[in-house]
Amino acid sequence: MPISTAPYKRTYKHTKKRGVEVRLPCDFCGKLVPRYKLFVIKRTFGISKDPILRKAVDKRRSHFLTRKLRVCPSCARFRGIVQPGKSVRKKHLKIRKR
Repeated sequence: MPISTAPYKRTYKHTKKRGVEVRLPCDFCGKLVPRYKLFVIKRTFGISKDPILRKAVDKRRSHFLTRKLRVCPSCARFRGIVQPGKSVRKKHLKIRKR
């Protein structure tokens, strides 16, 4: 049996005693996906291009400009958030039979 590793790290770790996983919607396609499969990215709203808006917004209140997006694996591959098909198959490792 080949052992493969993913080219990314998941931030949410689930355990054996997880029960029913919480399903959250993908922010791009709306598909309900278990929480441990979602990729979390942060998007910011840039106001650096508009000098009038930059002067109007107080720097202490700029924390609302960052938002967290949850992305399903298929949208993450399509949008280039993770690299598609880059898992490494380690065929040289042999599994010991006991």
